[in-house]
Amino acid sequence: MDTFELRKFLTIPYDELEEMNLEAKRQRLERVDRTMIEEARRKYLTDEKRIKAVTVCFSDLEGRFHMLDYDKKFLLASADNLTFDGSSIRGFSQISESDLKLKIDWPAFYWLPADVFGPGKVIVFGEVCEQDGAPYVADFRSRLRQLTEKLYRSESMVLNVAAEIEGFLFKGSDAERQYYENGVFEFISSGGYYHSLPKDPLRLFIDRAAEAQRALGLSNEKDHPEVAPSQFELNFQYAEALVAADQIQLYKLTCRQVAGAFGLTASFLPKPVAGVNGNGMHCNMSLNRNGKNLFYEKDGQDGLSEFAWSFIDRILNNATDICLVLNSSVNSYRRLDPNFEAPNQIKASATNRAAMIRVPLGSEQSARVEFRSVSPDANPYLLLYTLLRTGLEGELPPAADSEGKRYRTRFLPDNIYDAIRLFKASRLSVDILGEEAHAKYIELKQRAADRCPRELGTQVKTSEVMFHHEVTNQLLWSKF
Repeated sequence: MDTFELRKFLTIPYDELEEMNLEAKRQRLERVDRTMIEEARRKYLTDEKRIKAVTVCFSDLEGRFHMLDYDKKFLLASADNLTFDGSSIRGFSQISESDLKLKIDWPAFYWLPADVFGPGKVIVFGEVCEQDGAPYVADFRSRLRQLTEKLYRSESMVLNVAAEIEGFLFKGSDAERQYYENGVFEFISSGGYYHSLPKDPLRLFIDRAAEAQRALGLSNEKDHPEVAPSQFELNFQYAEALVAADQIQLYKLTCRQVAGAFGLTASFLPKPVAGVNGNGMHCNMSLNRNGKNLFYEKDGQDGLSEFAWSFIDRILNNATDICLVLNSSVNSYRRLDPNFEAPNQIKASATNRAAMIRVPLGSEQSARVEFRSVSPDANPYLLLYTLLRTGLEGELPPAADSEGKRYRTRFLPDNIYDAIRLFKASRLSVDILGEEAHAKYIELKQRAADRCPRELGTQVKTSEVMFHHEVTNQLLWSKF
């Protein structure tokens, strides 16, 4: 007898998955009472006998995605007392105070495509807490949720975000961690922008990843090869900030899973290959109040309101202070090269794609600001938290100089050492992150920088791949 006949684990057709996940997202966006959602999720897990485990996920200070599988029955009985060893997570607690708690965010619950993630599993996002249950200072998912909820309660304001995340598809499984052995990434396609024939390897991957992401409720809009060889981008619909940040993590996870099934590697290194365009994560943002787009003004400059330009001016004025959040790895500073359509100019423009901020053509519904200088390895929760607070609270340039600050050409740092120095000296970055998280973040970035060459040169060095926070070869890191 085939032993698989003994296993009646949950598998759900893609059309049903999409309906279930879209309904769960609707509840989040409409802010359905959290207690009601928790009761419904607990009942579902109790009644659905075909679920074997619940994956609880969280992100560390750098944005690295962590997942723990809990037996369903254990989770239901112990959901209020889930603990893990925080000292094993870089940037979290010390060994002397290692135990941290996980609090389940029940509305952030996803049913998974069984052929991508395995049958019988669901995933739910968690938030990291201190031993006494207080939010953990280095968990920016929790801090982003608190900030956006506060804005909604006090000002009926909602931050909407749509991220455009580029990646490369390379030959071989786990190509990033094996990079130190051969020092090269191999393309699976030598095409380019929009150029991929039906059923070639890149197109098959894009189709498969898009199917899985639609099933997860990401509401895909456009999927295509990008400018560089073997590069892809799968766009999905904007959502409220916390939902959007969760979707960024799921997007990268899903792409990696699908690529692995093909024996390939989906890489989100900002600049894995010299001489071609790198990977960006353009973040389109707008603020909404009671259904009205606060960034839109029909007769405003480039169709934006004064409020939107104030938001832009605050970020431009403080761009060097927060650059380390937007570009958080050694490798990310290779990407900031206007010769490859990457924005290093601290300016806003409706047409110049080398500008840090672009103002896309928009209507009353779609008017937004596009932040183009963000790398896909940024912690999405810390990123959105920082951009939102900087755009609302950052210091404005002197009134007489606002036009000059907005359009005079200044440049972002071109290496991580300068970015660390500017971030370290910034009062704004301390105010946004808090002293403890600010110090932890600097320590993490400095440790990675010290393992890599100070002068980047033109050749991608093995160390900047191996000590990249998303793909670190832990064995090599420990031997350094």
